[in-house]
Amino acid sequence: MASPQAAIATRTAFSQIQFTTDVEPRTNLPYGLPIVDNCSSCKLRGSGFFCSLSQPTVEALNQIKHTASYPEGALVFMEGQAARGVYMVCQGRVKMLTTNSDGKTLILKIAQAGEILGVHSVVTGKPHELTVETLQPCQLAFIGRDDFLRFIQEHGDACLHATQHLGRDCQSAYDVIRSIGLSHSVSEKLARLLLQWSADARVSNGVVQLRLTLTHEEIAQLIGSSRETVTRTLGDFKKHSVIELHGSALLIRNLSALQKLAAG
Repeated sequence: MASPQAAIATRTAFSQIQFTTDVEPRTNLPYGLPIVDNCSSCKLRGSGFFCSLSQPTVEALNQIKHTASYPEGALVFMEGQAARGVYMVCQGRVKMLTTNSDGKTLILKIAQAGEILGVHSVVTGKPHELTVETLQPCQLAFIGRDDFLRFIQEHGDACLHATQHLGRDCQSAYDVIRSIGLSHSVSEKLARLLLQWSADARVSNGVVQLRLTLTHEEIAQLIGSSRETVTRTLGDFKKHSVIELHGSALLIRNLSALQKLAAG
Protein backbone atom coordinates (compact mmCIF):
# COMPACT_ATOMS: atom_id res chain seq x y z
CA MET A 1 0.00 0.00 0.00
CA ALA A 2 1.31 3.47 -0.89
CA SER A 3 2.49 5.69 1.98
CA PRO A 4 0.55 8.90 2.85
CA GLN A 5 3.42 10.90 1.34
CA ALA A 6 3.22 8.95 -1.91
CA ALA A 7 -0.55 9.40 -2.03
CA ILE A 8 -0.14 13.16 -1.59
CA ALA A 9 2.50 13.21 -4.34
CA THR A 10 0.16 11.31 -6.64
CA ARG A 11 -2.72 13.72 -6.02
CA THR A 12 -0.40 16.68 -6.58
CA ALA A 13 0.89 15.21 -9.83
CA PHE A 14 -2.59 14.50 -11.19
CA SER A 15 -3.77 17.98 -10.24
CA GLN A 16 -1.10 19.36 -12.58
CA ILE A 17 -2.21 17.33 -15.60
CA GLN A 18 -3.66 19.39 -18.43
CA PHE A 19 -6.30 17.44 -20.41
CA THR A 20 -7.20 18.37 -23.97
CA THR A 21 -10.05 17.35 -26.22
CA ASP A 22 -9.27 19.43 -29.30
CA VAL A 23 -9.05 17.82 -32.71
CA GLU A 24 -6.67 20.43 -34.08
CA PRO A 25 -3.09 20.92 -32.80
CA ARG A 26 -2.69 23.65 -30.19
CA THR A 27 0.46 25.49 -29.23
CA ASN A 28 1.65 27.51 -26.22
CA LEU A 29 0.09 25.07 -23.77
CA PRO A 30 1.56 24.52 -20.29
CA TYR A 31 4.99 22.90 -20.18
CA GLY A 32 5.83 24.15 -23.69
CA LEU A 33 4.31 21.20 -25.56
CA PRO A 34 2.38 21.57 -28.82
CA ILE A 35 -0.35 19.06 -27.96
CA VAL A 36 -1.87 17.09 -30.82
CA ASP A 37 -5.02 15.21 -29.85
CA ASN A 38 -5.91 13.67 -33.21
CA CYS A 39 -3.84 10.57 -34.07
CA SER A 40 -4.99 10.67 -37.70
CA SER A 41 -3.36 14.06 -38.31
CA CYS A 42 -0.46 13.67 -35.85
CA LYS A 43 2.97 14.39 -37.37
CA LEU A 44 4.85 12.97 -34.37
CA ARG A 45 4.25 9.33 -35.25
CA GLY A 46 7.25 7.25 -36.24
CA SER A 47 7.66 3.67 -37.39
CA GLY A 48 8.26 2.50 -33.83
CA PHE A 49 5.21 4.21 -32.39
CA PHE A 50 2.38 2.10 -31.01
CA CYS A 51 -0.02 4.32 -32.96
CA SER A 52 1.77 3.50 -36.24
CA LEU A 53 -1.21 1.41 -37.28
CA SER A 54 -3.54 1.03 -40.24
CA GLN A 55 -5.81 4.03 -40.85
CA PRO A 56 -9.03 2.28 -39.68
CA THR A 57 -7.26 1.18 -36.49
CA VAL A 58 -5.87 4.69 -35.87
CA GLU A 59 -9.37 6.13 -36.28
CA ALA A 60 -10.71 3.62 -33.76
CA LEU A 61 -7.87 4.49 -31.37
CA ASN A 62 -8.66 8.17 -31.73
CA GLN A 63 -12.17 7.54 -30.41
CA ILE A 64 -11.11 5.92 -27.12
CA LYS A 65 -8.00 7.82 -26.01
CA HIS A 66 -7.70 10.98 -23.89
CA THR A 67 -4.64 13.20 -24.30
CA ALA A 68 -2.94 14.93 -21.37
CA SER A 69 0.15 17.03 -20.76
CA TYR A 70 2.28 16.34 -17.70
CA PRO A 71 5.01 18.44 -16.05
CA GLU A 72 8.45 17.10 -15.22
CA GLY A 73 8.43 14.88 -12.15
CA ALA A 74 4.75 13.90 -12.35
CA LEU A 75 3.71 10.42 -11.20
CA VAL A 76 1.73 8.70 -13.95
CA PHE A 77 0.97 5.57 -11.92
CA MET A 78 2.53 3.82 -8.94
CA GLU A 79 3.75 0.35 -8.10
CA GLY A 80 0.94 -1.63 -6.45
CA GLN A 81 -1.80 0.57 -7.88
CA ALA A 82 -4.68 -1.07 -9.76
CA ALA A 83 -4.37 -0.61 -13.51
CA ARG A 84 -7.07 1.76 -14.81
CA GLY A 85 -5.74 1.60 -18.36
CA VAL A 86 -2.67 2.09 -20.54
CA TYR A 87 -0.69 5.22 -21.44
CA MET A 88 1.00 6.00 -24.74
CA VAL A 89 4.04 8.29 -24.64
CA CYS A 90 3.48 10.79 -27.46
CA GLN A 91 6.21 13.28 -26.50
CA GLY A 92 8.91 13.28 -23.84
CA ARG A 93 10.44 10.51 -21.74
CA VAL A 94 9.44 8.71 -18.55
CA LYS A 95 11.34 6.51 -16.13
CA MET A 96 10.01 3.14 -15.04
CA LEU A 97 11.25 2.32 -11.55
CA THR A 98 10.79 0.17 -8.49
CA THR A 99 11.64 0.92 -4.85
CA ASN A 100 12.30 -1.50 -1.99
CA SER A 101 11.30 -1.14 1.67
CA ASP A 102 14.61 0.59 2.44
CA GLY A 103 13.88 3.30 -0.11
CA LYS A 104 16.47 2.15 -2.63
CA THR A 105 15.33 2.82 -6.19
CA LEU A 106 16.16 0.92 -9.37
CA ILE A 107 15.24 2.30 -12.79
CA LEU A 108 14.43 -0.58 -15.11
CA LYS A 109 13.86 1.46 -18.22
CA ILE A 110 13.64 4.93 -19.72
CA ALA A 111 10.57 4.87 -21.99
CA GLN A 112 10.71 7.07 -25.06
CA ALA A 113 8.07 8.65 -27.28
CA GLY A 114 6.12 5.95 -29.11
CA GLU A 115 6.06 3.44 -26.26
CA ILE A 116 3.02 2.19 -24.37
CA LEU A 117 2.92 1.78 -20.60
CA GLY A 118 0.93 -0.52 -18.34
CA VAL A 119 -0.03 -3.17 -20.91
CA HIS A 120 1.07 -6.11 -18.75
CA SER A 121 -1.07 -5.06 -15.79
CA VAL A 122 -4.09 -4.26 -17.96
CA VAL A 123 -3.94 -7.63 -19.73
CA THR A 124 -3.28 -9.73 -16.61
CA GLY A 125 -5.51 -7.74 -14.26
CA LYS A 126 -2.68 -7.46 -11.73
CA PRO A 127 -1.53 -4.23 -10.02
CA HIS A 128 1.22 -2.20 -11.66
CA GLU A 129 4.65 -3.70 -11.00
CA LEU A 130 6.49 -0.40 -11.52
CA THR A 131 6.14 3.29 -10.82
CA VAL A 132 6.23 5.62 -13.83
CA GLU A 133 7.46 9.20 -13.44
CA THR A 134 8.02 11.82 -16.12
CA LEU A 135 11.62 12.90 -16.74
CA GLN A 136 10.55 16.04 -18.59
CA PRO A 137 7.31 17.66 -19.74
CA CYS A 138 5.37 14.95 -21.59
CA GLN A 139 2.30 14.36 -23.66
CA LEU A 140 0.62 11.07 -22.82
CA ALA A 141 -2.55 9.49 -24.19
CA PHE A 142 -4.67 7.41 -21.80
CA ILE A 143 -6.94 4.51 -22.82
CA GLY A 144 -9.22 2.91 -20.22
CA ARG A 145 -8.77 -0.80 -19.48
CA ASP A 146 -12.06 -2.05 -20.93
CA ASP A 147 -11.68 0.10 -24.05
CA PHE A 148 -8.11 -1.08 -24.61
CA LEU A 149 -8.93 -4.78 -24.21
CA ARG A 150 -11.81 -4.45 -26.65
CA PHE A 151 -9.59 -2.44 -29.02
CA ILE A 152 -6.83 -5.07 -29.27
CA GLN A 153 -9.42 -7.84 -29.56
CA GLU A 154 -11.07 -6.15 -32.54
CA HIS A 155 -7.89 -4.90 -34.29
CA GLY A 156 -5.22 -7.49 -35.00
CA ASP A 157 -2.49 -4.97 -35.91
CA ALA A 158 -2.96 -3.21 -32.56
CA CYS A 159 -2.72 -6.56 -30.76
CA LEU A 160 0.54 -7.32 -32.60
CA HIS A 161 1.99 -3.92 -31.71
CA ALA A 162 1.04 -4.38 -28.04
CA THR A 163 2.71 -7.81 -28.04
CA GLN A 164 5.87 -6.36 -29.59
CA HIS A 165 6.03 -3.66 -26.93
CA LEU A 166 5.62 -6.28 -24.19
CA GLY A 167 8.47 -8.24 -25.76
CA ARG A 168 10.73 -5.18 -25.80
CA ASP A 169 9.91 -4.46 -22.15
CA CYS A 170 10.81 -8.05 -21.30
CA GLN A 171 14.10 -7.79 -23.22
CA SER A 172 14.89 -4.53 -21.43
CA ALA A 173 14.36 -6.22 -18.06
CA TYR A 174 16.65 -9.08 -19.13
CA ASP A 175 19.34 -6.56 -20.07
CA VAL A 176 19.10 -4.84 -16.68
CA ILE A 177 19.32 -8.16 -14.82
CA ARG A 178 22.27 -9.26 -16.95
CA SER A 179 24.12 -5.97 -16.45
CA ILE A 180 23.57 -5.74 -12.70
CA GLY A 181 23.83 -9.45 -11.95
CA LEU A 182 26.85 -10.34 -14.08
CA SER A 183 28.92 -7.14 -13.95
CA HIS A 184 31.66 -7.25 -11.35
CA SER A 185 32.18 -3.52 -10.84
CA VAL A 186 30.47 -0.16 -11.15
CA SER A 187 32.96 0.90 -13.82
CA GLU A 188 31.90 -2.09 -15.93
CA LYS A 189 28.19 -1.31 -15.50
CA LEU A 190 28.70 2.38 -16.24
CA ALA A 191 30.85 1.67 -19.29
CA ARG A 192 28.14 -0.64 -20.66
CA LEU A 193 25.51 2.04 -20.12
CA LEU A 194 27.58 4.70 -21.92
CA LEU A 195 28.19 2.30 -24.81
CA GLN A 196 24.48 1.62 -25.03
CA TRP A 197 23.76 5.34 -25.21
CA SER A 198 26.52 5.86 -27.77
CA ALA A 199 24.90 3.48 -30.30
CA ASP A 200 22.83 6.29 -31.84
CA ALA A 201 25.06 9.19 -30.84
CA ARG A 202 26.85 11.63 -33.09
CA VAL A 203 30.45 10.76 -34.02
CA SER A 204 32.93 13.40 -35.18
CA ASN A 205 36.62 12.65 -35.87
CA GLY A 206 36.37 9.44 -33.86
CA VAL A 207 34.85 11.20 -30.84
CA VAL A 208 31.39 10.14 -29.69
CA GLN A 209 29.27 13.06 -28.51
CA LEU A 210 26.51 12.45 -25.98
CA ARG A 211 24.23 14.67 -23.95
CA LEU A 212 23.64 13.51 -20.39
CA THR A 213 19.96 14.14 -19.73
CA LEU A 214 19.92 12.15 -16.47
CA THR A 215 21.31 13.18 -13.10
CA HIS A 216 24.07 11.17 -11.44
CA GLU A 217 21.40 9.91 -9.02
CA GLU A 218 19.26 8.62 -11.89
CA ILE A 219 22.28 7.00 -13.58
CA ALA A 220 23.03 5.29 -10.26
CA GLN A 221 19.44 4.01 -10.14
CA LEU A 222 19.87 2.57 -13.64
CA ILE A 223 22.95 0.53 -12.71
CA GLY A 224 22.15 -0.34 -9.10
CA SER A 225 24.77 1.89 -7.52
CA SER A 226 24.99 5.11 -5.50
CA ARG A 227 25.23 8.68 -6.72
CA GLU A 228 28.60 9.16 -5.05
CA THR A 229 30.04 6.07 -6.76
CA VAL A 230 28.78 7.16 -10.17
CA THR A 231 30.30 10.62 -9.73
CA ARG A 232 33.62 9.09 -8.63
CA THR A 233 33.64 6.58 -11.51
CA LEU A 234 32.92 9.26 -14.11
CA GLY A 235 35.80 11.21 -12.57
CA ASP A 236 38.08 8.18 -13.00
CA PHE A 237 37.01 7.84 -16.65
CA LYS A 238 37.82 11.51 -17.16
CA LYS A 239 41.17 11.21 -15.35
CA HIS A 240 42.25 8.41 -17.69
CA SER A 241 41.14 10.41 -20.77
CA VAL A 242 38.38 7.95 -21.62
CA ILE A 243 35.73 10.69 -21.54
CA GLU A 244 35.38 14.45 -21.23
CA LEU A 245 32.57 16.23 -19.40
CA HIS A 246 31.41 19.74 -20.17
CA GLY A 247 28.20 20.35 -18.25
CA SER A 248 25.64 17.98 -19.75
CA ALA A 249 27.86 17.28 -22.78
CA LEU A 250 29.88 14.05 -22.61
CA LEU A 251 32.57 13.16 -25.13
CA ILE A 252 33.87 9.61 -25.41
CA ARG A 253 37.51 10.17 -26.41
CA ASN A 254 38.70 6.58 -26.18
CA LEU A 255 35.96 4.22 -27.33
CA SER A 256 38.20 1.14 -27.30
CA ALA A 257 39.17 1.78 -23.67
CA LEU A 258 35.50 2.11 -22.74
CA GLN A 259 34.76 -1.17 -24.53
CA LYS A 260 37.52 -2.90 -22.53
CA LEU A 261 36.05 -1.56 -19.29
CA ALA A 262 32.61 -2.85 -20.30
CA ALA A 263 34.07 -6.29 -21.02
CA GLY A 264 35.28 -6.57 -17.42
